[in-house]
Amino acid sequence: MNIKDILEQKLAEVILNVYQLKDIKLEIQENKTEFEGDFTIVTFPLVKQLKKNPESIGVELGEGLTTQTELLESFNVIKGFLNVKVKNQFFVDQFKTVAEQFSNIEKKNATVMVEYSSPNTNKPLHLGHIRNNLLGFSVAQILKEAGYDVIKSQIINDRGIHICKSMLAWEKFGKGETPETDQVKGDKFVGNYYVKFDQEYKKEIAELVEQGSTEDQAKKEAPLMKEAQKMLLDWESGDEKVRTLWAEMNSWVYNGFNQTYKRLGVDFDQVQYESNTYILGKDLIQEGLDKSVLYQKEDGSVWCDLTDEGLDEKLLLRSDGTSVYMTQDLGTAVERFKENNIQKLIYTVGNEQDYHFHVLFKILKKLGYEWADQLFHLSYGMVELPEGKMKSREGTVVDADDLMQDMFETAKEKTEELGKLEGLADEEKVVSYEIIGQAALKYFMLKVDPKKKMLFNPADSIDFNGNTGPFILYTYARTQSLLAKANYEYKEVSNIEFNQYEKELIMLLSNYKATVEKAAELLSPALVANYLYDLVKTYNSFYQSNPILKSEDEDLKQFRLNVSDLTAKTIQKSLSLLGIRTVNRM
Repeated sequence: MNIKDILEQKLAEVILNVYQLKDIKLEIQENKTEFEGDFTIVTFPLVKQLKKNPESIGVELGEGLTTQTELLESFNVIKGFLNVKVKNQFFVDQFKTVAEQFSNIEKKNATVMVEYSSPNTNKPLHLGHIRNNLLGFSVAQILKEAGYDVIKSQIINDRGIHICKSMLAWEKFGKGETPETDQVKGDKFVGNYYVKFDQEYKKEIAELVEQGSTEDQAKKEAPLMKEAQKMLLDWESGDEKVRTLWAEMNSWVYNGFNQTYKRLGVDFDQVQYESNTYILGKDLIQEGLDKSVLYQKEDGSVWCDLTDEGLDEKLLLRSDGTSVYMTQDLGTAVERFKENNIQKLIYTVGNEQDYHFHVLFKILKKLGYEWADQLFHLSYGMVELPEGKMKSREGTVVDADDLMQDMFETAKEKTEELGKLEGLADEEKVVSYEIIGQAALKYFMLKVDPKKKMLFNPADSIDFNGNTGPFILYTYARTQSLLAKANYEYKEVSNIEFNQYEKELIMLLSNYKATVEKAAELLSPALVANYLYDLVKTYNSFYQSNPILKSEDEDLKQFRLNVSDLTAKTIQKSLSLLGIRTVNRM
């Protein structure tokens, strides 16, 4: 329990003793004003109930806290705001508690599955996938730190019409080329054929329109689309030639994906494939028909009527027997709860799929799965660049690998320009450029609330000042330099009278666990990122305002080194929750 929580608890006791009022929670703020005190208590909510002026309430509460608890050293009241100064010993005790917080994680005895990434095997990962992966991975890290057991998962969309488009284009225009013959990363190689299909398909549409078809007719009648649809039916019927090509092209893509994941620093405990789960979904549809939860139309298609839920009717099986995404997602959800002892399942998917997941959860509930209440869609806003939106079919996406390499090059350019890594060996510099570039990318992506659409500007993300990854890393490196110069070893010291800078830093350090708990509850890495920014700003103020190595008081010097070391550990741990590594020199 941090000092603020202790104060809140003691204040509730005083309110009960003085006014016989239960469950009253007054706002307590860390004092940033010129008035003396560590915290400010807002008394105005009691005015109406007690029919007293706020100043007298403040005095009564201050006197109560002073006489009935051992917490306060002094207090003052300014216009109904009660400013309280907490005894120094509470900060001493708080610091000891905070120093142990990383080794004492209280287990929740619950397992959460977090799904993220889940790409299609017809194109490489792009900027949107980066936000998805970073968000899902970070949420998993935060949940672990909050005491949950976590299973990181993805389902790979390895079948469907979009996959057949890439396959058909390679078959028609590939001339036997492979990623090895072309020296192209596997996912990019296959993605190029997805773009090629779209280019050729558009040509066929234009020709048909010229011959008198409407555009809608042309889209349906274009030979390429018909061939792709036939290929999908052949795949579903198990055609050996189609399946062999499918397996080979997917293997190229998986090799490419794994290289990207490794560089991005994300991983998975479980991987599922739609080519398996779509069959599970079909079985589920028969179950739904038997229970009369679903119904079949005359053309053979199967639907779920959700009009009683304020939604519409949802197609689950086409008239030709092929499944839709919803079918597969139903089967996947059932399989996950069947195969794993999980209490919650989180889907990390963009907000354009909000309706899809709303429907998915409703259908599962109708089918009788009680755990449907434990499904959660972590909906996030799209990422745009200053140039605007991306379109994968037209080949105008920002490739994830290219972006990571650009971040590396920008980090190299910036650090060389500022002379940050002079004296390091070339190999060490390369590692540092990579860490700094990744930190810039990840922090910029994760500091924004997931629900918000975001504009990613690479140049802004790598600034060494302000709310950026490199600024956080620089503060960490500063602590490492200080501790190295001091040949630091931990020694406990007492009888230190803390100043305001030290108190603020201790209070922020004590907020780490509460921040993690809140971030886990809201599934928001942004809370951790912004906590980090506040922490490094507060540490820098402390560092600039207090002599450390030059302090003449050895106990005070030791304490300030201790608090610097704990700050460094908290920065490093918080960064790890965002998937960011640290460097010791910058």
